[in-house]
Amino acid sequence: MVIKIVAVGKIKEKYINDGINEYLKRISPFCNLQIVETKEFHFQEIEKNIDLEGKAILDNLHPNDYVITLEIEGESIDSITLSNKIKELYTYQSHNLVFVIGGSNGLSLDVKKRSNYRLSFGRLTYPHQLTRLLLCEQIYRAFSIINNLKYHK
Repeated sequence: MVIKIVAVGKIKEKYINDGINEYLKRISPFCNLQIVETKEFHFQEIEKNIDLEGKAILDNLHPNDYVITLEIEGESIDSITLSNKIKELYTYQSHNLVFVIGGSNGLSLDVKKRSNYRLSFGRLTYPHQLTRLLLCEQIYRAFSIINNLKYHK
């Protein structure tokens, strides 16, 4: 199974990169997790940034991708529900699974329209770099649940 994370911006903090790399290593026996970084824009017009970042995100999506966008307005679920969703997509769908993390200003309307499922990590606001680490951890936790490993208690 291939899972892709399309994320706006680069990770600058070493401790976040170290955490992401640790989870990539742990996930590797279960799937090929790829991270695609798109350019983050810093124009004064926030809508212009959102629009340009959205176009870059959409350029990395394919018609057969099952797209899960991370949005504060999305559905807040538990780890077991997320693992069931990943297992169901892996078992019954021919789609590639793609998670999308927008930039600090959020996602464009076009990206939100392309989304198959809107996921929320709760009402709290996180830096998008930290969100990437949290997502990697949740993907690993999902595979731990699917494979009955002790990680998830």
